[in-house]
Amino acid sequence: MHRKNSTEPRRQELLQALGIFQRATPDQLWKLTRPGNRHDRLTRDNLLDMEDHRLVRIESVQKDQRQVWVLTDRGHREARKLLEPEGIRISVLRKQEYDPDTGELLGTGYSDHAAAVTSTAAELHRAGIGHPLAFQTEIPHRLGNGFVQRADLVMRAPQAKVPILLLEIDRRTEDAHQLVRKLHRYADWFRLLPPDADQRTVDLVRSRPDAIEQLVGHEERLWRRVYPPTGREGTPPLAFVFADTTDARVANTVKVLEEAGRRHWAPRRYDSFYRGITALDHGQVVPVVVTTLERLQEHGADAAVWRRLGRTGEQTLTAALDNPDGDALYRRQYERAEEKDQRQRAAEREAQRPVCSRCGAKFTDQRWEETTARPGAWKAGDLSVCGSCHGDDVARKEAAAEAERAARRRAEEAAAREAAEAGVKKSRGLFGRRR
Repeated sequence: MHRKNSTEPRRQELLQALGIFQRATPDQLWKLTRPGNRHDRLTRDNLLDMEDHRLVRIESVQKDQRQVWVLTDRGHREARKLLEPEGIRISVLRKQEYDPDTGELLGTGYSDHAAAVTSTAAELHRAGIGHPLAFQTEIPHRLGNGFVQRADLVMRAPQAKVPILLLEIDRRTEDAHQLVRKLHRYADWFRLLPPDADQRTVDLVRSRPDAIEQLVGHEERLWRRVYPPTGREGTPPLAFVFADTTDARVANTVKVLEEAGRRHWAPRRYDSFYRGITALDHGQVVPVVVTTLERLQEHGADAAVWRRLGRTGEQTLTAALDNPDGDALYRRQYERAEEKDQRQRAAEREAQRPVCSRCGAKFTDQRWEETTARPGAWKAGDLSVCGSCHGDDVARKEAAAEAERAARRRAEEAAAREAAEAGVKKSRGLFGRRR
């Protein structure tokens, strides 16, 4: 019982890996399930145990003595139970079929391309980038014209800061321009609207070729229904992994990709009226990174073995996908440029600030406004003097007016007194004559 409990998790992991990748060698399965082990011996033992339980079988043995393992019908059913609840499509069962005449087992040819795809996933997982359930193969992307672009491998590894990565594995069986066409098709797919898109948006995109980039955000596009946010500017990134080829051929292929695919991967300059903005707009870019399977196997997928198109030198995967010259830099440069512009405008305004013709003091903002505002300038008095001097003028005028009012009141009071006294004298004279 103890042996069964200890091997059950490993059995499930192997079933899941074979359910996703269909065929794999013990070395690949070791890296896909137990990369922390020093070698694949335990994986081999588990495969033999699973063979006894009719869950897996050896499909073929390669010239280099590598065993290629596949699921049996029973194992395929068990793997389906593990994968489908996770929303992962299981690969097609490899059936045992025999030639009716010779009795020879058919369909045992091992695809080198499929092996390279599995090895790429194994090296990514071995480096801690993704886990077995983070990978899916042959994922279709249907274009508007009905063509289906299938990704060799799709990886979701948010814990490794790579929420989504689409991978194309090339063993130099394809011409470089075929890879450019693949890049072009991916770029077209990233531009598609979902089937239930608002009709107004659909009409806008049809009427304006640039509308999808200028007016329709990524959240409104089809790809966001399929994949998670990238965590960076642009579309989901695309990786080309070259295998079984020479460095010279890789370099030539990458050169063609860079030149012929520039309109898809190259960032644009920001449309800003500020000078000194060196940041680039990656908002509509398809980030493209390249490496080789041999470099992944030699140095590890977490090493500086990835090169981003448009850059020189190799970086780690996350560094290659990051945009240090992108949006974050733009915000910093824009803020600095805006602050500099505000300081410059403030300095220019300060240089134009009027000086009082009487005391030599600079005008305050309020006084400057009073002397220049058309509706109220007629109330500002002498436009050449500052607020304090204008206040003195106003105070003097008010004091003179008050003195004039006081003198007028005194004169009126004196006249009133004189009139009253005259009336009293007149009354006394009249009363005296009566006596």
